[in-house]
Amino acid sequence: MDQLSQSTEITYHHEPAEDTSRIWKTFWILLGITVIELGLGLFMYLLPIPAWVDVFIKGVIVILTMAKAFYIVSIFMHLGDEIRNMIMTIALPLLLFIWFIAAFLWDGNEFRTSRNRYDKHFQEQTMKRQIRMGDTSQHSFE
Repeated sequence: MDQLSQSTEITYHHEPAEDTSRIWKTFWILLGITVIELGLGLFMYLLPIPAWVDVFIKGVIVILTMAKAFYIVSIFMHLGDEIRNMIMTIALPLLLFIWFIAAFLWDGNEFRTSRNRYDKHFQEQTMKRQIRMGDTSQHSFE
């Protein structure tokens, strides 16, 4: 047998992971939250609801989505097993990033609405101030 026909790879039988309960627990929690989000979205789509309820449901969906994101980061990035300083090193920039996105969206919306109200033919004018007789605290140079 020549040397090229022999494989240098060491092979062995792979044993499946012993403890998969944490993964299955995570799967069922994320599935439950996702089903709740989809149910709320379907509820908003199919039924006529007041505007304040619509905004409330959208807020609940955003909160549930953020909870899922942090749970995924905790479990699959193994941050739940780390020390507090390591968690803060990763979580704080993540929270700041989310805050920046919200601030930029808010500012962009304000720019859009202000731009739509701008009247380029509007001219600001000042009014002459009325001075009462005998009042010496205010001087007029007319």
